[in-house]
Order: sequence, then C-alpha cells, then structure tokens
Amino acid sequence: MNKEKTNDPTTEGAVVDNILPTSNESDLRELMGELDREHAYREHNCWRQHVTIVVSVLFCLFQLYATLTGSITAQILRATHLAFVQLLAFLLFPPTKKSPRNTLPWYDVVLGILGAACWLYIVVNFQSIVRRTGAYVPFDIAVGIVGILILFESCRRIVGIPILIIAAAFILYALCGRYMPGFLNHRGYKISRVVTHLFYNTEGIMGIPIGACSTFIFLFILFGALLEKTGIGQFFIEICNALAGGASGGPAKVAVLTSALLGTVSGSSVSNTVGSGSFTIPMMKKLGYKGEFAGAVEAAASTGGQLMPPIMGAAAFLMAESLGLPYITIVKAAIIPAILYFTGIFMTVHLEAHKLGLKGLPREELPKFLPLLLKRGYMILPLVVIVAFLCMGRTAVYAALMGILACLLIGLATSVVDIIQGNPPKFTMKDIVEVMTAAARNIISVAIACAMAGIIIGIVTLTGIGLKFGAGLISISGGVAFITLFLTMVSSIILGMGAPTTANYLITSTITAGAIISLSFEPLAAHLFAFYFGIIADITPPVALAAIAGAAIAKAKPIKTALNATKLAIGAFIIPYIFVYNPQMLMINTTVWGALPICITALIGMFALSAALEGYCFRRESILERVIFAAAGIMCILPTHSTDIIGIAILAALIGFQLIMKKKDALKTQN
Repeated sequence: MNKEKTNDPTTEGAVVDNILPTSNESDLRELMGELDREHAYREHNCWRQHVTIVVSVLFCLFQLYATLTGSITAQILRATHLAFVQLLAFLLFPPTKKSPRNTLPWYDVVLGILGAACWLYIVVNFQSIVRRTGAYVPFDIAVGIVGILILFESCRRIVGIPILIIAAAFILYALCGRYMPGFLNHRGYKISRVVTHLFYNTEGIMGIPIGACSTFIFLFILFGALLEKTGIGQFFIEICNALAGGASGGPAKVAVLTSALLGTVSGSSVSNTVGSGSFTIPMMKKLGYKGEFAGAVEAAASTGGQLMPPIMGAAAFLMAESLGLPYITIVKAAIIPAILYFTGIFMTVHLEAHKLGLKGLPREELPKFLPLLLKRGYMILPLVVIVAFLCMGRTAVYAALMGILACLLIGLATSVVDIIQGNPPKFTMKDIVEVMTAAARNIISVAIACAMAGIIIGIVTLTGIGLKFGAGLISISGGVAFITLFLTMVSSIILGMGAPTTANYLITSTITAGAIISLSFEPLAAHLFAFYFGIIADITPPVALAAIAGAAIAKAKPIKTALNATKLAIGAFIIPYIFVYNPQMLMINTTVWGALPICITALIGMFALSAALEGYCFRRESILERVIFAAAGIMCILPTHSTDIIGIAILAALIGFQLIMKKKDALKTQN
C-alpha cells in the first residue's frame, strides 16, 4: 500500500511514503475479518472461485432484470433473492473465524443448496401456497423450520451472535407467551403458526426489510461496488488532504472529512474505520497524536458516517419505507444533526491540535485542490447524479439505476481515453465481473440482517410486543418524557451492539421508537433518536467494534480508545434529545431560514462543549472554566431563545477571559 512520491500533485503519489501506514493488504483484511464478519469470506484459487463468480453474476443479472422489467411478483422476487443469498452465504463464509478460507467443505455445499431450496420451494409452489394460506400442510411447516434454522446458522457466521439471540428470544416469546410475567403476558402461539407467519407471510422474513433489500438496497450496494472500482475512496482522501492536510492537526481533520464522505456509502462503521483509518491513523500518530486519540478520531468519524445523508448506510431508504415518507424528507431531517455531530468532532480535534502544538503536513507534500478537482473531479459525478434525481422526486430505484449508469459511462469514457493514448484500459469486462461479485458478496450480510429483522418485526406484529414494550418503558419511567427517552437510549445502545447499520435501524426502531411516539413526539424524530443511539453502540464500551478496529491499527488500548471516541462523539448523546423536543432541527414544519438560527446556536454550543471536553480553548482551562464552558454549550444547544442568549453571553465572557489570560501568560513568559 505504500506509494512513491511523484511530481504530479494530482496523483495518489502526492502523499509521501513516510506518512502512509506500513500495514499491508493482508493485515487489514485479517483485521476486518476479525472484527467484521462480513469480511471474513473465503478466497479460492481453483474451480470453486469460478462457481462463486458464476452464481454471483447470475444473482446480479437477476436483480437487474427484476428491477428493469418490474414483472416479478414481490414474494417471488424476495424468495429468489433469499435463495441466492443463502447459497452464497455458505459458499463464501466458513463456519468460524479460525476455519481455513481456502477450502469448501461438503457440508457447506449441502447447507447452501438446502437453504436455497427452502426459498425456491415458495417460488415453485407459489400459487398453491397462496391458495392454502391458513391451511398449511405439514411439509410446508417442515420446509419453513429448516429454512429458518439455516437462516440462523448463516446469521451466526456472517452477522453475529447479538441479533441471532434477539431473534431467538422473540420466537421463544411468541411460543411461551402464557408464561411471561406482567405486561409481557399473552396467550402464546403454536410452533406451526409462528413458522408459517414468519416464513410465508409478508409480515415476517419476506416483509418490508427484505423487500427493500431486494430492490433499492441491492442497487445501492452495486453502485457502491462500482464507486470503489473507480477509485473514488482514494479520490476522497486526496481531496480531504488538499483541503485540510496542511491545517493544524491536519491528518485528524482529514480523517473526519474522509469518514463523513465514505461512511455514508460504506454501510459499516468497522470497514470504514479500517479502510480510511489505514491511511489517517498512522499519519495522526506521526504528527504527534496519541494512539488512543488517533484511533478514537477515526472510529468516531467513521461511525458518524452512518448518520450522514444522503445514504446513511442504506438506513435512509429503510426509514422512508417504514414511515411512508418521501426519501428526500429523511435526508433533509438528517442534515443538521449530522453537521452538528461532525462539527463537534472537528472542533475537538482542532482544539487538541492547538493544545499539543501540532502542525499540519507540509504543503509541498499535499495534492493541490484545484488541479486535483480539474483532473479527477468527474469521479464524484455519480453521487451528484443520485442526489439530483432524488431531489427531483424520482424514486430511490430510479436514482440508483442512473447512478450505476453514470459509473459505467465514466468507466467506459476513461477506457476509451486510455486506448486512444495507447495505454491498457483501466475499466474492462473483468472489472464489471469483479464489481458484480463484490456486490453479491456485500449484499449477503445486509440481506441476512434484514431477514433476521423480519423475524423480529413478524413477532412484533403477531404478539403486539412493540406496543407492550413501549408501554413497559413508559410504566417504568412513570410517564416522564425525559426518563422514557433515557431508557430508550440505553435500550437502543444495547440492541445496536454488534449489529450492521441496516439491522441496527430495523431493530431499534421496531422495539424502542414506539415508546417515544406514544408520548406524542414526531415519529421521524423517534426513529432517528433510536437509530442514533443504536449506531453509537459501535464506539460505546464494552463492545465498541469500530473503536476496537481503530485501536488495532493505532496499536493502542481498546477501552481507552473507546472512551476517547465516546468523548469525541458527545454530540451524538445530546443532539437526539434536542431534535426530539424541537423537531424544527429536523426541518419539520419549518423552512431553511427557520432552522438556520437553531443550527447556528447549536454549532456555537458544540464549540463550547468541545472546549469543555478538551480543557482548552485559547489556553488550558481550570475545572471551573470547563464546567462553565459545558453549561454555556448546553444552553446554546437547548432550543429556546432565552437559553441561547444566556449561553452566548457566558461563552463570550469566557472567551474574553481566556484571551486576556493568554496575553498575561505571554507577558510572563517574556519577562
């Protein structure tokens, strides 16, 4: 991964050897496989690889055909989608992390074929199954049981144990409801009723989550694979280096900007941390940041990428489907909270750099912004195309297809230019096959997570546990809104531990958002509240997978890194409370001009909070100063004019005091 320095400031070589990591590709793959199960896939160098490629390409072609023609019934599309997913899950992923990745045991082939056959059973017998709905035969039930058990095994291998335990607990709850205490008690259901509801009903595994996965989420996964092949990730890193690399603490600021750009597309806090962190963390350490802080910056920023519009790791589309709102409404709602989140991290990084006296990278070693933009700015056009069509009111499917087409046209154009110049083309049919293979592999964990979330949602609709859980939280809190929000926050963090972004949203919104909605808060605010805290689980001890990934690259202590990341992401623990009480921050029932004052005062508040957490503004702060900075910050963030005025006044006085004391300190030093 080391790159040689070149004289062209618009090339990858503009970042010199001594600021790049020494980790090689295999080390990073090993790390990602350890922390993120979806990257622990098999790699063959024999006929098995060709089998996997053929199945993956067929999967992609089927999905594109279904999308372009619209001629396949929803249940058949979803069942076929799951059949491909189950087959590839066992062809690609070994039973454990320690299992060899260059072999394919016979039992995995059997499990893959059997798992696919269970879902193809619905496809082949669709009409007869529809006719006997409510009067399923024993063979239907047996197929459903086998299909669910195989789904559980693929979940254990790829997505992880937490969501498996939650889904299993929900099934157990449905079966044993009569034995449950208090508000959880219900009449209980026979296993045949539970299985058929989950396996054959569109309110179960084949419900909204897998419906979204088999349509627009797959297209965006394919779009992301195309973007990766075009090298847009490296382009983002270079653009951010050009913008912020030379500023004080430059590499840390580059990490924040890069992770915001890459994270919204990647759909994984861990993979984003490892991907961009392999560049930014070594640069931060070389500049003078401690390993725990460097790893924390990357982890906090990468986790925040899942909260950044327009894609939000595919959660934005699921949120639009779940709430029945236009996609663009979700994007507008998420903009201000995301800006506040990243601003808080950026300010803290800036203050830390000044406190430690850290400089930026030498300007001559960084790419020049304008030449880079002129030479390679076309790479961002596919993202612009998607956002433009979504803003025009087009569907997510249409926008994704246009984005894919834009990627293909750019790839074709660059290849034509290469041929004209007498160079080998950079984008060939082999690259398209590799993109399809990567897309099919990347959708597996998302699809399985959506299927498991479908089990949870199915049990919720069958038993009404969602309303009961919400009623239980309200009962425990005594109906006090703030306490209910706090309990929902804790529940969402626990439920979000170790879950991929899509599953994270589906689980937290299904189980915890209802409690907030029942208190007459805005449904969109409630869903975003639950989602925020579910995502923050990636940097919150004790699990904190993204922080552990950052610590591994930084060779730092994981818990200390996680605690630093939690401190950096303090905005994510405050902002959701604010937008629940003041939905104008989410652009609900207001205009841009109406939301602007809220955004400005909140940004001022984030600066004050950052100064309090860092213990530094223009000079080191006393404990009393830190407390007053924190109080001023919270008052600025609170959505009332009176608190804004008081907070700004206190902050102005503090800054004046800091500047006077800094001047006195300088005079003392001179004397």
